[in-house]
Amino acid sequence: MSQENCIFCKIAAGQIPSNKVYEDDEFLAFNDINPAAPVHVLVIPKKHIETLSHCTENDAPLLGRMISLVARLAKDLGVAYTGGETGFRTVINTGPGGGQEVYHIHAHLLAGERPWKRMG
Repeated sequence: MSQENCIFCKIAAGQIPSNKVYEDDEFLAFNDINPAAPVHVLVIPKKHIETLSHCTENDAPLLGRMISLVARLAKDLGVAYTGGETGFRTVINTGPGGGQEVYHIHAHLLAGERPWKRMG
């Protein structure tokens, strides 16, 4: 999918509204419009990368910052792992066999009671 036709690029550019949870120069996080859990946030880089398979070594710092942001958002949203039965799930779907629906890399942050009613 080209960047011009990418729904997540349009959301990041403010052309399509979203329920933002977080935004900085590099990332945007927003609530999923079809949540699979009580907390279901999508974390996207503003840089268009189609899939995890399209990443190179040069993208490693970006991916590290994205995963760190997921952990920070989990804490901010009150769903971070603090012991016992607490915690959250992080999913990056890749390609059609991996369940990817939007071809712009993104991480799903899922939490709440049994957040895996579907795979994310």
